[in-house]
Amino acid sequence: MELEPHTRRLHDIGLNAYESNAYIVLIGHGQFKALEVAGRASIPRAKIYDVLNSLVDKGFVRVVHGKVKQFSAVEPRLALEGYLNRRRDRFLREWEDRQKVASMLSNDLAEVFRDGSNGHSPLDYLRIIGDTRQIVEEYRQMLLQTRNEYLEFARPPYGVDPGHEPNVRSLADKGTTCKLMFDSSDVQSPARRAKLRLLEEAGAKVRVGRNIPMKLALFDSHSGMISLDDPVVSQQKITALVFEHRSLGSAMRMLFVDSWNRSARLDDFQFGAPAIRD
Repeated sequence: MELEPHTRRLHDIGLNAYESNAYIVLIGHGQFKALEVAGRASIPRAKIYDVLNSLVDKGFVRVVHGKVKQFSAVEPRLALEGYLNRRRDRFLREWEDRQKVASMLSNDLAEVFRDGSNGHSPLDYLRIIGDTRQIVEEYRQMLLQTRNEYLEFARPPYGVDPGHEPNVRSLADKGTTCKLMFDSSDVQSPARRAKLRLLEEAGAKVRVGRNIPMKLALFDSHSGMISLDDPVVSQQKITALVFEHRSLGSAMRMLFVDSWNRSARLDDFQFGAPAIRD
């Protein structure tokens, strides 16, 4: 039997190279003395008993007692199923133990976190987030806390596409003012425009502009998120600046309103019509 392909697969499920070689050798024979296995499996004699005892513990090999101690292979299906079942059970026990520890630790550290959060840093109103999942979570939390007005400059790449975000539709359904201005590069396809019309039907106002310089979301004019493409990395990566600052929010709102008034309605932009003012 050619050893290499099978030993690689055994190694993939958790056996080391010596164990894999020894088991393959034993599969092809009824039973062997330890030193016979060592010679055929290219295992140093000083290590062969450790290797075989490990295989016995893992359920791949059994000991044949007689005048001379010998070893034989356990039928492969039984050996593999038993080994993987034991590894799975051990993993689940470890996972449950760690989950319990994590639960206790989170409770213990929550109070420390609250105490630390009560202090005030000079820049508490500004936060930079570089992880896309955290950006998405932060954006959705701010949407859920919005009461009066939600404004957004939207263009790809998206962490969350506001044209598909259920929380945006919910805000519009509740009567909250929702104005979204999409970059013209994002509304070229009829399917995309059809999706955005559904957003309008929910109560949101949608406009289109050319070359939107940044992604900006404003919530009730005092908090917001500015998302910028990272110019250093080769792959697309978004970094977000989250702020809670009424003056900065007011300035960003003025920028949004100015751009909004120079933008076009969704259907008009398709035909190159001039911008239409409210």
